[in-house]
Amino acid sequence: MYGGGIIKGFGITLSYLFKKPFTVQYPEEKAPFHPRFRGYEFVWYEDRCTGCASCAKYCPLGTIKIETSQAPDPNVGNKYKLEVFDIDTGRCMFCGLCVEACPYDALYMGSNFERGTYTRKSMVVHADELRTADKRPSAFARPHLHGVEYKSDSSLESGEAGR
Repeated sequence: MYGGGIIKGFGITLSYLFKKPFTVQYPEEKAPFHPRFRGYEFVWYEDRCTGCASCAKYCPLGTIKIETSQAPDPNVGNKYKLEVFDIDTGRCMFCGLCVEACPYDALYMGSNFERGTYTRKSMVVHADELRTADKRPSAFARPHLHGVEYKSDSSLESGEAGR
């Protein structure tokens, strides 16, 4: 019999007509994501960062650029003065090795993923941008952040995020 495949295809289409749709209308609705979701942003706590460059050393693609100088006060300890702290998110594969390598919990993966740009230069995130950004760290590589709920305009301070 001819047309059996067409009838079977229409039957499948009709069966999905009465079910709940899988898709989400993106700009209006946002699908929920897992607490360990690695978004397209980084959360950096400058007060914890010592400039040790562990994150830059462990980055397999070399997307983190850190330049330091000696701290002006010799009593500070092993903390360096950060001159440059840049992350090239255009080359980053968001593996999270830099977050796992940070011994002072200064770097976290964020949970935001909306960061469209038109040029590659604008994909480099500078220290000034990281300082002023909202601090909403993901629970990736930081299990103590599971269950932390963020309000739409809230940030997590350095003392609340760490161990």
